[in-house]
Amino acid sequence: MTNYTKIDSIHFNQLKKLVGNDVVSKDKDLLINYGHDETESLNFPPEILIKPSSVDVVSKIMKFAFENNIPVTPIGARTGLSGGALSIHGGIGISMEKFDKIIEIDESNHQVIVEPGVITQELQETVAKRGLYYAPDPASRGSCFIGGNIAENSGGPRALKYGVTKDFVLNLEVVLPNGNVIHTGANTLKNSTGYNLTQLMVGSEGTLGIVTKATLKLLPLPKFNKLILVPFKSATDACRAVAAIFMAGVTPSALEFMDRAAVDYTINLIDGANLAMNDDVSALLLVEVDGNNPETLMEDLQKIIEVVEQHNCDENILFAEDEAQKDQLWFIRRRIGEAVKANSIYKEEDTVVPRFHLPELLEGVKEIGQEYGFESICYGHAGDGNLHVNILKGNLTQDQWENELPKAIRKIFQLTVDLGGTISGEHGIGWVQKNYMDIPFSNVELDLMKGIKKVFDPKNIMNPSKIF
Repeated sequence: MTNYTKIDSIHFNQLKKLVGNDVVSKDKDLLINYGHDETESLNFPPEILIKPSSVDVVSKIMKFAFENNIPVTPIGARTGLSGGALSIHGGIGISMEKFDKIIEIDESNHQVIVEPGVITQELQETVAKRGLYYAPDPASRGSCFIGGNIAENSGGPRALKYGVTKDFVLNLEVVLPNGNVIHTGANTLKNSTGYNLTQLMVGSEGTLGIVTKATLKLLPLPKFNKLILVPFKSATDACRAVAAIFMAGVTPSALEFMDRAAVDYTINLIDGANLAMNDDVSALLLVEVDGNNPETLMEDLQKIIEVVEQHNCDENILFAEDEAQKDQLWFIRRRIGEAVKANSIYKEEDTVVPRFHLPELLEGVKEIGQEYGFESICYGHAGDGNLHVNILKGNLTQDQWENELPKAIRKIFQLTVDLGGTISGEHGIGWVQKNYMDIPFSNVELDLMKGIKKVFDPKNIMNPSKIF
């Protein structure tokens, strides 16, 4: 365990002098507010909070922290689900919320240069006005920051067709733990020049440096999309239909799985969520296709319908007739996590397997739940095999929750890896999953990762106690 320096009044005054009185605070209520994200009910406040607005100030903060052996935690919109933004050791919390500018939209090259505090949905809507498309769209897109998306390599429903955050990042400006500023790549679509530092930074969860600027790839905006909701009496049948859709030659822009309980919780607990379903529906697939030719999209939907009918879907397939109906269906899907959290104390696991093995994963999760006595609410990005498993505390005793449940989670993760998958698809490892990293990785592989961390951060001050 690293022996970090506690921040005293001398450090506090030195930092105010270094970066300005108005950006440094140790207000207790403010620190508590910035001490949590959306991971369970955890709260680890920093000792002080700084809200810089320039790369020079971030560099000064990191140099000061490095010289004084003070831990630093980058803090974004605090929408994460693995505890990545928690200041486990106190120290300095650096909020990136003032880095909120879209610097340049390069329509000629389909690129955008953006600061990390820009909200994902705002970026999407801004570039859409110019006929351009930024595809990664996590459920929290209305509040999450681009910087957090980069830190966690976020995905979302449309990662299925277009890829996750890493597939859109071309170049990053990064402040290293010692305060040095680097650029990781080039603003080009191809780059075979040395090690790929850009992709090393993406998904590193703020443990190697702080992103202060990003160059992102854009795509032409699809002109049309069509959406259907397919109910099934069997969740296993729904999962089996997923791989079959691709085998039929169709690549949807989104293909989401929701078990019945997930939808029921959302309808009952979230204002504005409405959906009529037959009593015998156990699961649903939300399927979207997009493109520039409506006739082609209808042909794709017809192929999809033929496939799901072969997998025993309910006959009441819902076609979203207009934008309002599409928005309502996506509203329900995106609010499931919030509904589950409102219903019960819970833990969310972010499993991912090759999509053909999704039925086995779902069945295994339910069997493990029966063995350990917990209810699980399952939903996620079925098209890329990414299943979110929400484990409800329900009637479990505190002893079962704290001592038995980790054994069940370990079984779920071992099953996931045995099926060719891994223990996080898009939420990251952070603070809450790090004890399970021995399941997907050998000691040799973990030592390599720890060695990379040490090269970037020899004093282990950059978001410490995450991942490992």
